[in-house]
Amino acid sequence: MPPLRRWCIFVCASLAAAAGAYAFAKHLEYVKMHTIPPGLQAFDVKGPIPTCGRWKNTMPKTRDPAAYRLYINARKIWRSKIEWQLTRQEALGILHDVQAAANQGDWGARALMANFYRSGLGPLEKNKVLDPDADKLVEILRSAVAAGQAWGHYDLGVAHEHGYGGAAQDDKIAWAYYRKAAELGSPEAQMALASAYLKAERRDAEEVMVMCAYAQGHGPAAYDLGISAKLRKDFKAALEYFQAGTRFGSKDSAVALRIIFDSKKWSLRNKQDQLALKGLEILPDPERESRYHQIYQALDLNPDLKLTRLDKVLPLPPSELPEWNGIQDAIEPEPDGPPSY
Repeated sequence: MPPLRRWCIFVCASLAAAAGAYAFAKHLEYVKMHTIPPGLQAFDVKGPIPTCGRWKNTMPKTRDPAAYRLYINARKIWRSKIEWQLTRQEALGILHDVQAAANQGDWGARALMANFYRSGLGPLEKNKVLDPDADKLVEILRSAVAAGQAWGHYDLGVAHEHGYGGAAQDDKIAWAYYRKAAELGSPEAQMALASAYLKAERRDAEEVMVMCAYAQGHGPAAYDLGISAKLRKDFKAALEYFQAGTRFGSKDSAVALRIIFDSKKWSLRNKQDQLALKGLEILPDPERESRYHQIYQALDLNPDLKLTRLDKVLPLPPSELPEWNGIQDAIEPEPDGPPSY
């Protein structure tokens, strides 16, 4: 065999071997990236309903007061305006303080930094102080998952569902994270599973998951329960769920109640619905309509608000309305004692 031909055969064989090794390595990398991580189980919409926990049980038992105060004051400034209204100086101050609190170990601050890395901070050129960074976002989420926190599992599931920040796009992995997050107590994950069960026509499983979220004070769960009750013409339950949702901070629930007391909407209802509502002493009520509208506006700006005193200043009929000094009367006061999650 001529030397040149032997050389060609050797080179071709070497290249083929190298290509095969590279392909095998890429296959192993793909398999690793698309394998459900240890500690997670695949979600089977036809399988047993997962148990549901409470997200607060996954958080540290203590919280550093100084870091918490730094974070919460910065968050209040951030929520005080629509983000495009923030000055550059305000945005810089928010970013500095939230990052400092995160560095000191506050998980609320770390979760807010994750949000900033997801969406950026400052939507306009004049106040933009942070661009989105999916890699840093996922880094925070993985640290929360390593700490066993429910919110981290849910948000990392979202990253896998959409495939960003180095998280492989893989629906099976995403839903495994959602399943684990629901078990740990993430209300968002519990609602995600509820939606999957609804599509699979497993109404019993859907209700279990929605009630898991509702029991933790999740506004969207209360709103969903209110809508379901309203469709069943169970107006008493609907009112109670919408009231609870408003108390939890659901602006949609506040709108639902505003509409119920709106005199213009009242005239559009059929006679049977009007009679059922009158039986509950529900009638057009401009004052109640106005108060729920004010609450909606406040929650639209600041969805963090918890209106734990709502029933004292805006009770459902037949209770009489007490004096109204504004939404501040309904807002949860600053807690006494050491901060907690």
